[in-house]
Amino acid sequence: MASRRPYLDLTLAELLDELAGGEPAPGGGSALALAAAMASSVLAMAGRVSGDGGLVAQAEALRVRTTPLAQVDAEVYAAALDVRERTADLRADRRDWEIGRAFADAAAAPLEIARAGADIAELAAQVAAAGDQRIVADARAAAVLGAAAARGAAALVAANLTALGGDPRVAEAERLADAAERAAARVH
Repeated sequence: MASRRPYLDLTLAELLDELAGGEPAPGGGSALALAAAMASSVLAMAGRVSGDGGLVAQAEALRVRTTPLAQVDAEVYAAALDVRERTADLRADRRDWEIGRAFADAAAAPLEIARAGADIAELAAQVAAAGDQRIVADARAAAVLGAAAARGAAALVAANLTALGGDPRVAEAERLADAAERAAARVH
């Protein structure tokens, strides 16, 4: 992770430069968290245009939930990569345990992104069905972003938990991604 400044303190151009840099973190998880936060922001706007305070509150809660995940994902993934490097000289069983624990920790942020993505897609589907006609296309865009965030996050959860066959977190992430895609499909 190249930047020492929190991602939310960076300009958009600086943040995009961070993502495009030569380090593995920030990477896909951070981008997915930002996409989810942006989708939540679009839904908050849709709620305001529609005059629906309940929708605004739900969307704002999703935004608050997803925005810090860009930073968290990058930091925890970078820490897991560091553990993999630092444990090279340990006994194989101890090394595997340390690495497994670090990557299990790294799976937590993408799993939360998948959960939020499913919630975003579902809320967007509700907005598209009942919201102000001026924002239906925006709700569709938010639904697609939410579903994409959930599907991408499911892939990251699975990648981080490869050592643990049958891990229930992988199955949960897949269920969430499927639900998000079904919600997004209802919008179109």
